[in-house]
Amino acid sequence: MTLSPRATAWIYWGATVWLTLELALGGAMDLVRGRSVVFAGDPVDVVVSSLGYPVYVLLFLGILKVLGAAVIAAPGLRRLKEWAYTGSFFQIALAAGSHAMAGTDLTSLGYPIVVMLLTLVSWALRPADRVLA
Repeated sequence: MTLSPRATAWIYWGATVWLTLELALGGAMDLVRGRSVVFAGDPVDVVVSSLGYPVYVLLFLGILKVLGAAVIAAPGLRRLKEWAYTGSFFQIALAAGSHAMAGTDLTSLGYPIVVMLLTLVSWALRPADRVLA
Protein backbone atom coordinates (compact mmCIF):
# COMPACT_ATOMS: atom_id res chain seq x y z
CA MET A 1 0.00 0.00 0.00
CA THR A 2 1.38 3.36 -1.04
CA LEU A 3 0.41 6.53 0.77
CA SER A 4 -0.71 9.55 -1.18
CA PRO A 5 1.66 12.54 -1.10
CA ARG A 6 -0.89 14.41 0.99
CA ALA A 7 -1.15 11.60 3.57
CA THR A 8 2.64 11.30 3.68
CA ALA A 9 2.94 15.04 4.32
CA TRP A 10 0.37 14.91 7.14
CA ILE A 11 2.07 11.97 8.81
CA TYR A 12 5.49 13.58 8.41
CA TRP A 13 4.39 16.90 9.88
CA GLY A 14 2.46 15.25 12.71
CA ALA A 15 5.46 13.15 13.72
CA THR A 16 7.86 16.06 13.25
CA VAL A 17 5.82 18.54 15.31
CA TRP A 18 5.43 16.00 18.11
CA LEU A 19 9.15 15.15 17.98
CA THR A 20 10.33 18.76 17.96
CA LEU A 21 7.99 19.67 20.83
CA GLU A 22 9.24 16.68 22.79
CA LEU A 23 12.86 17.68 22.17
CA ALA A 24 12.30 21.39 22.87
CA LEU A 25 10.22 20.90 26.02
CA GLY A 26 12.37 18.01 27.23
CA GLY A 27 15.50 20.07 26.65
CA ALA A 28 14.03 23.03 28.50
CA MET A 29 13.08 20.76 31.39
CA ASP A 30 16.62 19.38 31.43
CA LEU A 31 18.06 22.89 31.53
CA VAL A 32 15.94 23.88 34.54
CA ARG A 33 16.43 20.40 36.03
CA GLY A 34 12.72 19.67 35.87
CA ARG A 35 11.73 22.15 38.54
CA SER A 36 8.34 23.10 37.19
CA VAL A 37 4.83 23.24 38.56
CA VAL A 38 3.48 22.57 35.08
CA PHE A 39 4.61 18.96 34.74
CA ALA A 40 3.68 16.20 37.17
CA GLY A 41 6.08 13.54 38.34
CA ASP A 42 9.56 13.57 39.77
CA PRO A 43 11.86 16.41 38.74
CA VAL A 44 14.31 15.43 36.02
CA ASP A 45 17.32 15.74 38.31
CA VAL A 46 15.82 13.19 40.72
CA VAL A 47 15.18 10.74 37.89
CA VAL A 48 18.68 11.17 36.43
CA SER A 49 20.27 10.70 39.86
CA SER A 50 18.20 7.58 40.49
CA LEU A 51 19.63 6.11 37.29
CA GLY A 52 23.18 6.74 38.55
CA TYR A 53 24.05 9.66 36.27
CA PRO A 54 25.49 12.95 37.51
CA VAL A 55 23.00 15.82 37.43
CA TYR A 56 25.34 17.98 35.34
CA VAL A 57 24.65 15.74 32.33
CA LEU A 58 21.28 17.53 32.10
CA LEU A 59 23.02 20.71 30.93
CA PHE A 60 24.51 18.92 27.93
CA LEU A 61 21.34 16.96 27.16
CA GLY A 62 19.21 20.08 27.44
CA ILE A 63 21.34 22.12 25.07
CA LEU A 64 21.57 19.31 22.52
CA LYS A 65 17.82 18.59 22.63
CA VAL A 66 16.88 22.25 22.12
CA LEU A 67 19.38 22.59 19.27
CA GLY A 68 18.16 19.30 17.75
CA ALA A 69 14.55 20.51 17.82
CA ALA A 70 15.55 23.76 16.09
CA VAL A 71 17.54 21.95 13.40
CA ILE A 72 14.80 19.41 12.67
CA ALA A 73 12.16 22.13 12.41
CA ALA A 74 14.24 24.53 10.31
CA PRO A 75 14.36 24.34 6.52
CA GLY A 76 17.72 23.43 4.99
CA LEU A 77 20.55 22.28 7.24
CA ARG A 78 20.38 18.81 5.72
CA ARG A 79 23.58 17.40 7.19
CA LEU A 80 22.76 18.75 10.64
CA LYS A 81 19.29 17.20 10.35
CA GLU A 82 20.87 13.78 9.95
CA TRP A 83 22.84 14.34 13.15
CA ALA A 84 19.78 15.69 14.98
CA TYR A 85 17.65 12.69 14.02
CA THR A 86 20.44 10.31 14.99
CA GLY A 87 20.97 12.09 18.29
CA SER A 88 17.25 12.08 19.06
CA PHE A 89 16.95 8.38 18.37
CA PHE A 90 19.99 7.39 20.40
CA GLN A 91 19.31 9.65 23.38
CA ILE A 92 15.79 8.26 23.82
CA ALA A 93 16.92 4.68 23.17
CA LEU A 94 19.69 5.02 25.75
CA ALA A 95 17.29 6.64 28.23
CA ALA A 96 14.86 3.75 27.79
CA GLY A 97 17.72 1.29 28.19
CA SER A 98 18.88 3.04 31.36
CA HIS A 99 15.41 2.83 32.85
CA ALA A 100 15.09 -0.84 31.91
CA MET A 101 18.49 -1.72 33.41
CA ALA A 102 17.74 0.27 36.56
CA GLY A 103 14.59 -1.76 37.11
CA THR A 104 12.08 0.95 36.30
CA ASP A 105 8.57 -0.34 35.69
CA LEU A 106 8.56 -1.67 32.12
CA THR A 107 5.17 -0.10 31.41
CA SER A 108 6.85 3.30 31.63
CA LEU A 109 8.95 2.41 28.56
CA GLY A 110 5.95 2.86 26.24
CA TYR A 111 6.41 6.58 25.70
CA PRO A 112 10.14 6.37 24.90
CA ILE A 113 9.33 3.71 22.31
CA VAL A 114 6.70 6.03 20.81
CA VAL A 115 9.27 8.85 20.60
CA MET A 116 11.79 6.52 18.92
CA LEU A 117 9.13 5.57 16.37
CA LEU A 118 8.22 9.24 15.82
CA THR A 119 11.89 9.96 15.16
CA LEU A 120 12.06 7.18 12.59
CA VAL A 121 8.78 8.20 10.92
CA SER A 122 9.80 11.85 10.72
CA TRP A 123 13.20 10.91 9.28
CA ALA A 124 11.82 8.39 6.77
CA LEU A 125 9.00 10.60 5.46
CA ARG A 126 10.80 13.95 5.30
CA PRO A 127 10.36 15.88 2.05
CA ALA A 128 13.06 15.80 -0.62
CA ASP A 129 14.22 19.32 0.24
CA ARG A 130 15.10 18.06 3.76
CA VAL A 131 17.02 14.96 2.64
CA LEU A 132 20.80 14.85 2.45
CA ALA A 133 21.65 14.09 -1.18
